[in-house]
Amino acid sequence: MKTKLFYLISLITCSVVAQNSLLIPPVLSGTDFQLNLQNGQFEFFGGHNTATMGVNGNILGPTLIMNTGESVNIHVTNNLGQPTTIHWHGMHISAANDGGPHTVIQPGTTWHPQFTVLNRASTVWYHPHLDEYTDEHVSKGIAGMIIIHDTHELNSGLPIDYGVDDFPLVVQTKEFDSNYQILNHTNHDDVLMVNATINPFLEVPAQIVRLRLLNGSSQRVFNFGFDNNRTFYQIATDGGLLDMPQAMNRLPLSPGERAEILIDLNNMQGQTLYLMSYASELGNGIFGSAAPGMNPNMPLNNYNPNALNGTDFTILQLNVTAPTSNPVTTIPNSFEPIPPLLENNANQHRDFLLRPVSMGFNQLNGDFTINGVSFDMNTINVTIPLNNTEVWTITNNSAISHPFHVHDIVFQILSINGNSNIPDYAKGWQDTFLVPAGGGSIKIIAKFEDFSDDTIPYMYHCHMLNHEDGGMMGAFTVVDTSNHIIDLKSEQAVVYPNPVQTVYATIQLQNPDEMITAYTIIDELGKIVAHHKVHTNELSNLYSFPVFELANGNYTIKIYTDRQIIIKSFIKN
Repeated sequence: MKTKLFYLISLITCSVVAQNSLLIPPVLSGTDFQLNLQNGQFEFFGGHNTATMGVNGNILGPTLIMNTGESVNIHVTNNLGQPTTIHWHGMHISAANDGGPHTVIQPGTTWHPQFTVLNRASTVWYHPHLDEYTDEHVSKGIAGMIIIHDTHELNSGLPIDYGVDDFPLVVQTKEFDSNYQILNHTNHDDVLMVNATINPFLEVPAQIVRLRLLNGSSQRVFNFGFDNNRTFYQIATDGGLLDMPQAMNRLPLSPGERAEILIDLNNMQGQTLYLMSYASELGNGIFGSAAPGMNPNMPLNNYNPNALNGTDFTILQLNVTAPTSNPVTTIPNSFEPIPPLLENNANQHRDFLLRPVSMGFNQLNGDFTINGVSFDMNTINVTIPLNNTEVWTITNNSAISHPFHVHDIVFQILSINGNSNIPDYAKGWQDTFLVPAGGGSIKIIAKFEDFSDDTIPYMYHCHMLNHEDGGMMGAFTVVDTSNHIIDLKSEQAVVYPNPVQTVYATIQLQNPDEMITAYTIIDELGKIVAHHKVHTNELSNLYSFPVFELANGNYTIKIYTDRQIIIKSFIKN
C-alpha cells in the first residue's frame, strides 16, 4: 500500500515538473537487421532493478529505418528462454513474414523474415504476438518503432532528422508490484512512461518539430493535446501521410495506433510546454476515462483508484532550446492525395460482432469474443479471395470500447456509428481504430492485395492486450482463386483407402513427375486439424500421412504440389 501511495504522489508530481531526460532509442538502418530478444534489468525507480525484456538491450528495441521499395533481411534471435513471436504491426507483408501467433520463434532459434517494403512513408512498430502471452512480453518491454521513408516524404520539407527535430514517442502505462516488478493482465496501470522514461523531459529546438506518437499501452486510450489548448498539426495516421496537415488541439489514440504531429516552436526559445492527455474529456465506456463501462457503476477490478483515470495529466515536458543550423520553419500545405476506396466497388461485405462472453453487469471482468467465438490456433475464421475489396462493419455490443486491428492491410473509415462525417484525425489510412461501446460501430473498407497463403493466416483482433490474450481474436487467410485449385472430383490425385480404417492413408499423384510438398487436413467445421510440410528429402508423388489421431468423420485434404493445389475428401471411420 505504501508503494502504491508513492506511485500516486509521483504521478501527481510529474504533472508539475518533469525530472528525467527522455531516452531516445538507437537507430538501425540499411537492409540487414540483427535483432536479439533478451532478458534484462532496468532501473525505472532509483536504486531498484526491474526484470525486463528488450531487443538488443534491456528495454524496448532500436528504431528501424527502412525505405519504400527496398528488400530487407531481418534475423530475430530468441534468447528469452521461452517462445515468442515478433509482429511487424502495420507492415504490408506476406503472412509468413507477418509474425503472428502461428510463427513462433522457439528459444535459442533465429527467425529470418525477408520482404520488400511496400508501405508508404509511415510510422509502424514491432512487438511480440504470442497467443496468450502478448501482454506479458510487451509489458516487460519488447516494443520498437519502424520509420519508413519514401521519395515524396523526403522531398516534402518535413523534419526528418531523427532525435533532433523528429522524435519517436512510445507512450505506455504499466503497473508495478511492491518489489518494483512489472505486472501484466492488470487494470491498475498507474505508472506513465514515454520511451521507458518516467517523468520525462525533452529538449526541442525552436522550429517546426515532428513527434511520432505511438500508443504502446496494453489498454489505455490517450487524448493527446498541449497545455493552453495549443494548436498542433496532424500529418499522418497509422498508414502514412494525410493529404494535408490537419490543425487540431485534441488527438485520441487507442492502443496500437500511431499518429505524426507537427508543433510550431518558432520564436519560443527558452519556453516550456507540456504534451498532455486530456482524459477528463473521454466519455464513459473507454479505458482511461472516469468510467470504463457505459454504465458508470459497472465494475472493473482494480480500475479505481487510479490517478490517471478520468483526469488530465502530463505526458512529456518540452523545453525549447536554440534552433538548429538548418531549421525547418514552415509547415507544408499539402502532401499526396489519398485515393478513396468506394463502397460501390466492394466485392464483399462482412459483419463482425464484438461482445462479452457474459452480458451481465460484471461483463468488464470477463473475456470477449468476435462473432461469438474465441481464438483457436487451428481455426481459420474468414477466407478472403486475393484482390478483394471488402467492407467490414464492426459492431460493439459490449459496455467497453475496443481498438480493432487488422493485419496485412490498411483501411479507410466509411462511417462511425452510422455517421459518414469522419473526424479529421481519422481521415487517413488506419490499421487500428476504436469501436465505440454500447452498440457502436465502425464501417471500414480495404483491398486485400499482393499476398496470398492458404495455410498461414493473418489476424484481426482487439488491441487491448488483456482482451487479445483472452481470445478476442480471429484468423483470416487470403487465397489466390486463380491458383488452379482442383475440385473434389479431380483425378489428379487419389487418397486411399477411403474410407480410412487404418493408421495411415496415402496420397498418390497421377503425374509421376509432380511432387507433394505439403498437405492440410480440415474438418467439417473448417478447423485445420493437421498441417505438414514435406521434407526436401521426402519429395515424391506418393506420400503417406497419419490419421490415427483423427476423430471419425468427414475431412477435406488440401494437397500442395510443386505445380498446383489439389483438394480431395476422405472419410475416417
